Amino acid sequence: MRGAPRTSAIAAVAAVAALTLAACGGNGGEPESGGSGGGGDEVEVFTWWAAGSEKAGLDALVGVFEQQHPDVTFVNGAVAGGAGSQAKDLLQTRLQAQDPPDTFQAHAGAELQDYIDAAQIESVTALYDEFGLTEAFPSDLVDRLTADDGEIYSVPSNIHRANVVWSNPQVLTDNGIDPAATYADLDAWMADLDKLKAAGVTPLAVAQAWTQVHLLETVLLADLGVEGYSGLWDGSTDWSGPEVTAALEDFEKLMGYTNTDRDGLDWPESQQLVIDGKAAFTVMGDWAEASYVEQGKKLGSDYTAFPVPGTDGVFDFLADSFTLPVGAPHPDGAKAWLETVGSAEGQEAFNKAKGSIPARTDVDMSTFGEYQQSAAESFKSDAIVSSLAHGAAVPVATLTAITDATSKFTSGASDLAGFQSELAAANAG
Repeated sequence: MRGAPRTSAIAAVAAVAALTLAACGGNGGEPESGGSGGGGDEVEVFTWWAAGSEKAGLDALVGVFEQQHPDVTFVNGAVAGGAGSQAKDLLQTRLQAQDPPDTFQAHAGAELQDYIDAAQIESVTALYDEFGLTEAFPSDLVDRLTADDGEIYSVPSNIHRANVVWSNPQVLTDNGIDPAATYADLDAWMADLDKLKAAGVTPLAVAQAWTQVHLLETVLLADLGVEGYSGLWDGSTDWSGPEVTAALEDFEKLMGYTNTDRDGLDWPESQQLVIDGKAAFTVMGDWAEASYVEQGKKLGSDYTAFPVPGTDGVFDFLADSFTLPVGAPHPDGAKAWLETVGSAEGQEAFNKAKGSIPARTDVDMSTFGEYQQSAAESFKSDAIVSSLAHGAAVPVATLTAITDATSKFTSGASDLAGFQSELAAANAG
């Protein structure tokens, strides 16, 4: 399940297969709790999509679900909180108490490791055959979703890109910066950030800790490149090495351009700083696209979007997906939900609202917005790596340790050497 660069269809499949996530056990691809009969009258869907474009996407998906499965009652188990931190804590409590929801949202990839190891989710491989998903999803995506035991444990609803810079062209123009400028690397970008800071403008908006980890991963990708960044997750890149030190120095510089109220904000609020002209740039995944669309903004005139400097030609990948928990009280309802999640109709409705792109290859992208069409083309042609901050690259426990270390560093509770040491320790296991 761990991502690797894609430079061609054949190379991608081989590379991804070599980095797939180790998972314990399996049940031959047949969901134990999803047998015939029982539990089909309702489905509790547990997510962190409680507000904004995320809720809009969920609502759109529910609309399709109710059309496809009118006899199954949808029960919204959404829990508010940026990047799902509160939801994940509550979910773990419920799973440990053997009180699972019927299905829950999780990022596809290494984030599923802990649930698989704890025998808390079941294989849904048989559903891929039943719903025709093996043919509908790109082969390299299927490889990313397949564990070393040959089983698949979730159905993705979308594909997101993490390494995106969003800007306010008017703020840039007002401060003598070309809004159409391209940046070869972080140093070139930071030269313009210096100009903005000198003018008293907030150059770069961020929010609470997870958004800072999101920024960190894009800096690591920009400075280390595809091979070096991917090596952080397979052990071939030394977290204690000088290349990582240099990247962390760039991260420290970038944090120096950010808003001082960052720890009290969630990502929609930091995004809004850019939309409202109170900040020039922000780095956020392409779920941010929906924020602009909702407010009637036009790509090119009201905002721009481009890969984080130094990452052009790279697609920093993550995907929201849904699982089948062991002991789900309404397994047939969960199966019905997974069918809608994977369907062309469900993916079209959901992704138009959320700003992401469908995981399926047979959805007509001509009806999507300009940004989403460009993202879909990039996903076909760019090198693909797995997101750190959004569960594709590392298990939950590792991400938690990285987030804690990042929070300490950005709040001034540790120095750069200590930060690097803690990152190395977090990835030592």
